[in-house]
Amino acid sequence: MSVLPVILSQTQFLHRDSLLFPLEERALQFGDGIYEVIRIYNGKYYLFDEHVDRLYRSAEAIKLQISQTKDELKELLLELLKRNGMTEDGKVYMQISRGSAPRDHVFPKNVEPNLYAYVQKVPRNLQTLRGGVSVITQPDIRWEYCFIKSLNLLPNVMAKQEAKEQGCYEAILHRNGRVTECSSANVYLVKNGNIYTHPATKNILHGCVRMAIERFAQQLNIPFVEEAFLVEDIFDADELFLSSSTSEVTPITMVDGKTIGDGRPGTITRRLQTAYEQDANIVENLIINA
Repeated sequence: MSVLPVILSQTQFLHRDSLLFPLEERALQFGDGIYEVIRIYNGKYYLFDEHVDRLYRSAEAIKLQISQTKDELKELLLELLKRNGMTEDGKVYMQISRGSAPRDHVFPKNVEPNLYAYVQKVPRNLQTLRGGVSVITQPDIRWEYCFIKSLNLLPNVMAKQEAKEQGCYEAILHRNGRVTECSSANVYLVKNGNIYTHPATKNILHGCVRMAIERFAQQLNIPFVEEAFLVEDIFDADELFLSSSTSEVTPITMVDGKTIGDGRPGTITRRLQTAYEQDANIVENLIINA
């Protein structure tokens, strides 16, 4: 797989094993940058515009001026797919840092941002999509600006690791008992035919798949309610699911060792999975046929 770095306005396509990060790279020293992960199905980006738009919103929020226009960046990312001969399912990871300069907390002057991107084959996890996953709950100890897709992810990493050590897929985060999202996904509760999820405030990531799910819900005439729910509400839910670019629409069947609903993926979750697959033009392994 190739890596696409943009260093001091010089675009280079390299094998990823050849990439050397500058010693004084602000992404490494401060986490001073932003990132995006875009899903690829059958060699094509899914929710491409939504991800690029969010990247630029994150950049604006941290006062980072991206060197490329949106159209120029899209062309680079499309070229990356082409050079890798990518025709399968996968993802692209890209990050933009404020650049390379002598270490100082203050923004450096006259320094170009560094852009790095690579593609990776990622098959769909049909086992979790079909059967659902177990998760845990954890306090949300992140900073206040979670809508920025920042490189500062240590609290997310710690929550995800705790879930892993307990044999679970994810961690549902909450602030004083009010659910925000998961460590690397948005989360939704279904009750009496309604979908509930935290409003798109600064306290959660405005997920691109989340936006798609809201669109699917409208198309399917399923009420989509942007209203935070409590941890205690989880255990009385009819259904629970999470979403992200890599997890798609994944049912949650157990939380903190307690079964959700009847312990199986629910009807609304299944309908959203089918809508996702149709929207992404996934022609094989449809959930509806599972």
